[in-house]
Order: sequence, then structure tokens, then C-alpha cells
Amino acid sequence: MSIIEWEKDETVAVIKLNNGENRHNLEFAQTFNRVLDEVIEDTEITAAVITSTDQKCWCLGIDVEWLMKQFTEQNFDNIKNCMYEMNEVFKKLLLFPVPVIAAINGHAFGNGAILSCACDFRFMRSDRGYFCFPEVDLGIPFLPGMVAFVRKAIPEYKFNEMKLTGKKAGAVELAETHIIEKACADVDDLMKESLAFAKTFNKKRGIFKEHKTRMHKHIIQIIDTEDKEFIEPLFLMVQE
Repeated sequence: MSIIEWEKDETVAVIKLNNGENRHNLEFAQTFNRVLDEVIEDTEITAAVITSTDQKCWCLGIDVEWLMKQFTEQNFDNIKNCMYEMNEVFKKLLLFPVPVIAAINGHAFGNGAILSCACDFRFMRSDRGYFCFPEVDLGIPFLPGMVAFVRKAIPEYKFNEMKLTGKKAGAVELAETHIIEKACADVDDLMKESLAFAKTFNKKRGIFKEHKTRMHKHIIQIIDTEDKEFIEPLFLMVQE
């Protein structure tokens, strides 16, 4: 079983994160890019839903154990490649020619929460799981591109609070601030609501992608021009 797979539910691509906590490392990023390319190539697909097969976690972000191993072994190119590959994932989602819905069935921390913000819409179960940006406590700053596209998903006042405090938020709070479309009762309700919403879309790909391209032009520019300044010197953590 691949760490990320996808299947069709009628014309909806259901993308399944299959690797437990679904931590981001080079393999995760490369696999995700391949899967997204496969979905794009299938012209029957009218929407995509991203969920996790883990009962506790949707995605817990950066694989810190893998990252530290790469630093110890001085595999710096692996780290840079991972960051660039994840940026390709984010850009693909931002410019995806069909709606992308994050069905958050468990914890979404750090880069996992950030990943959900690159999607067009978010649903989350209310009986389990938290959403948070713990980077302020871990000494990990956001890349400029991340700041830009998280802002399109989260109201500025709420992003300021969550980013600078690292506080956890549940689905009900996220729904109240319109970060998610709906707080669902449980995982079954989550998938039912996410798929039902996905199936309301039947937009032409050309115009849908053009809308997203114009909406997110400034974000793509930031990812392409500003992130490199921090990735190349591996300025990924602040110790002070």
C-alpha cells in the first residue's frame, strides 16, 4: 500500500493519506505530487477530497525525526528537495483545476494545518482532533509562501492569534470563524458532508483554474521568489 493513494467516488477523487501521522518528508512530498498529477490527468474528476486513513491524525506536519537525521548525516540536498517538493504540492493545490476539499478527520498540526489551508475548502469532525500551528513553540518559522496562503484560508485576526500563541482549536471554533465549512459530528458524518459538497461541483476546468490562477497569483509569486531565500541556507529553525 502506498503512503498516499486515491480512488474515485463517482466523479470525486478521494485522496487517502495512509501513513499514520502522515508526516512530511521527501517521500511524502514526492508521492503527493505524483498522486495530484494522476488526479489532474483524469478529466472525469470534478472535485477532490483529501482525508486520512488514520483514526487519530489527519496530518501532523514535518517529519522532525527524518529532518534531524538528514541534518546529522549532512544530507542537506534531501532537506531542500523536500521543501521544494512540498512547495510544488502547495502550488498544485492552489492552482488545481477542480475544487479541493480537506476532510480533516483528526489532528492537523503545523505543516498539516498549513496543507489544509492550501485546499479550497475544509470540513472537520468535531468529536476528535485539534488544529494548530505549534511552530512558535518549536522554533520553526513559516516560509513566506505559507504565510501568504494561510491568510487566504484564515481571517487575519484569527491567524495572528493562532500563529503567535500556538493554541489548539477544535472544529466548532473553526466553524465559528469560517476556517472550515462545517463541524461534523463524527468521521462518518465528515465524509458524508465532504463528499456531498464535492459532488455539488461540476465546473469547467479551464475557467475554474483561471479563477484560482488570478486569485492566487501573488501567493505563487511569493512561493517562487521569496521562499528560496530561506530554503537554500536551510534557515528553518530559530534556536534563541
